[in-house]
Amino acid sequence: MGLARNVENSDLMIKDTIRTIGQVTEIVKETWRSQGDHLLAKRVAQAMPKVGKRLRKKTTSSPARNYGHEDLIQAPWYMRFAGYFCHFMLFAVGFFRESIWGHGPINSELKICEKNRDGYSPMYIGFEGFYIRNVFRRLAHCFRTPIASAPGGEVDVLEHYSENAGWTFNINQNHMKTCINFGSYNYLGYAQTSGPCTAAAIQSIQTSGLTSSSARQELGTLSYHRQLETTVSEFLGKEDAITFGMGFATNVLNIPRLMDKRTLVISDEKNHASLILGLRLSGATVRVFQHNNPEHLERVLRKAMLHGQPRTRRPFKKVFIVVEGVYSMEGTIVRLPEIMAIKKKYKAYLYLDEAHSVGAMGPNGRGVVDYYGLNPKDIDIMMGTFTKSFGSAGGYIAGSKRLIDHLRANSQANTYPTSMSAPVANQIIEAMKQIMDKDHGDGMERVRVLARNSKYIRRRLKQLGLVVYGHDDSPVVPVMLFVTTKISYLLGEMKKKGIALVGVGYPATKISHERSRLCVSSSHSKEMLDYCVNAFDEIADKMNIRYNRGAHLDMSEVQY
Repeated sequence: MGLARNVENSDLMIKDTIRTIGQVTEIVKETWRSQGDHLLAKRVAQAMPKVGKRLRKKTTSSPARNYGHEDLIQAPWYMRFAGYFCHFMLFAVGFFRESIWGHGPINSELKICEKNRDGYSPMYIGFEGFYIRNVFRRLAHCFRTPIASAPGGEVDVLEHYSENAGWTFNINQNHMKTCINFGSYNYLGYAQTSGPCTAAAIQSIQTSGLTSSSARQELGTLSYHRQLETTVSEFLGKEDAITFGMGFATNVLNIPRLMDKRTLVISDEKNHASLILGLRLSGATVRVFQHNNPEHLERVLRKAMLHGQPRTRRPFKKVFIVVEGVYSMEGTIVRLPEIMAIKKKYKAYLYLDEAHSVGAMGPNGRGVVDYYGLNPKDIDIMMGTFTKSFGSAGGYIAGSKRLIDHLRANSQANTYPTSMSAPVANQIIEAMKQIMDKDHGDGMERVRVLARNSKYIRRRLKQLGLVVYGHDDSPVVPVMLFVTTKISYLLGEMKKKGIALVGVGYPATKISHERSRLCVSSSHSKEMLDYCVNAFDEIADKMNIRYNRGAHLDMSEVQY
């Protein structure tokens, strides 16, 4: 009897314990849902390991993706499987091939086999080189296409061919085809052979030559550099600006002068390679948030600030949020108002890369800040390039005078490279003046035509059942393919029809996220856009790329 009573009491105690644990778990879950308190979950984890283990999984799991106004439909499971299977087979064949025959074409003078290398490290090592030799090479004919004209609404494309399976290419100068150009970053059409911008660039050669042959900090700062920086700061509404000869280097060489190992950086997962490389060189602590998701950004920021610096756990000296205005692969527009609210709440700095938005968006053509009607003075650091909207080259950083003076004295991009040439600088100055001068310039008309073209072609392509990423106002229009092999077929068929496109795959995107990217320009006419849409309609069924066949499609007539 006593044994039975003890067993009964033990069962009651176990049931009470389970009930108590369940109640605590529900309380903590509710608290996490309402406040996102990671520290509370950690304390419970220390007190009750089993409950805490489950709760930790709940707290650290990826929240539901929230892309706001963007429609990012994912690939079907069978397409993802096909994509990974294709890459697996290419990797297997490549490994087998290089194990036997080495690098380079088989039975060719270009073949490279390492011999007599005992005691030395291999010359050819790393996944990047393996991928280029065995995967990218098979699609190389889709890329590096030479052109023989200005990249306007139409472009002259030269034929290039390979006689050794893509290891080397030759150009046929006698075979040229004029195609509608959807592959160039010429948003406002200023990359042309005539017009006021071209005339200003040519005139500057007569007075200043082609190069200064010196760095900015030595004898390379001339009057047109000062004029360019004054024009940029006026165009953006900032106190001061500094310009550089290369857009990629603007991020890579300046970010390490603004951030260090005591800095926390919260970076969008889809940020450009130049931002990623610059952050790596800076030595800052980088935490990544889900693409264009302010809610996840805040959770990551709060957790990282509570955690402190690695090893020491001391507070960070500076906190940066790094985002882009328009993301070049997704066509999405940054949710800037929500991110601005988080920046102010946590007293963080905001680094905004406007390479694809400055000059191409907003009621005044000033970029994504103008698009949302925000005050540019609230953006700590504004970065952008001159290659997309202004038909030139180089990049800039705009901000407070104190910030720009610091970069003038310490930036490697301002110390070592040769300064920007006169025709390049004057092309930019004249293009910005065309946008700012609403009475006599044609810049704002180009901005309006670009916005109209972007909305029109994006909506028409969606009506075909194609998966199109991004926002209607974005000039970048990605059409999803989801399989690597479809890039080659699409680009080849479109070229036959007289349309020049760009294909994008791994590593620029994830595997099973392959796409064709259309760059819309104000130089495109409605007839060009309609011709491109009709070409997609003809080829879509052959390629099986009508992934979006739902009844929710808006089939109403699209007005131009």
